[in-house]
Amino acid sequence: MSRRDNRAFEDLVAEGAAVPTEGWDFSWFEGRATEARPSWGYAVSLAGRLTAASAALDVQTGGGEVLDFALGRAAPKAPLLTVATEGWPANVAKATALLRPRGIAVVASAEDAPLPFADGTFDLVSSRHPVRPLWEEIARVLQPGGTYFAQHVGPRSVFELVEFFLGPLPEEVSGGRHPDRERADAEAAGLEVVDLRAERLRVEFHDIAAVVHFLRKVVWMVPGFTVAAYEPRLRALHERIASEGPFVAHSTRHLFEARKPSR
Repeated sequence: MSRRDNRAFEDLVAEGAAVPTEGWDFSWFEGRATEARPSWGYAVSLAGRLTAASAALDVQTGGGEVLDFALGRAAPKAPLLTVATEGWPANVAKATALLRPRGIAVVASAEDAPLPFADGTFDLVSSRHPVRPLWEEIARVLQPGGTYFAQHVGPRSVFELVEFFLGPLPEEVSGGRHPDRERADAEAAGLEVVDLRAERLRVEFHDIAAVVHFLRKVVWMVPGFTVAAYEPRLRALHERIASEGPFVAHSTRHLFEARKPSR
């Protein structure tokens, strides 16, 4: 690698390491990474569900960006009550600042903690990319006849990139979040699954800055990722992108809609 190429590597890595990671706004990636979107258009579909709801809860809302977009499209028919939860303190602050003008309360609640609401409070519970759906809690806070509507991350999502850094992973790790398993868990909690659709989508990383920012932002992909710890693999990937073009991976997503039976 030439001195000029080495400088480009160091500059790109430094750039990717400096970008703030709060929230789920991915606009920084424009021109640097691309991901095909699922055909069902989750945020627009959520807006339609919100217009029919009277009390809604968005679980693990991130920075509140998706909920804010959906509420904007749902207005003036948005629910009378909407609440969101989030576990990461930086995102709690970001979501609060974004959603407060809409009168939406953001409740700090850990991802694996019971939902801090009474039984049967909501007729709509939503979530985009929850770390792990707590099915019994979702069923508990839903009113009879209420709906859970969400987009989940599926198995082996972006695992081409993950395994570039970590090597081949066992099936119990790579096969997690399978929609069939989630269907079974939802049904075991007493929910009726009314729609479940899955898609595999092309992802391209055009430079190493995008890779660094992605792995810092989506922290569960390569646990404990730091530039220093993975510098040799980052340099190897930078060289590969320079010689072969964008690094291609595939995300997996599934649309999940379940209903709590009426009494």
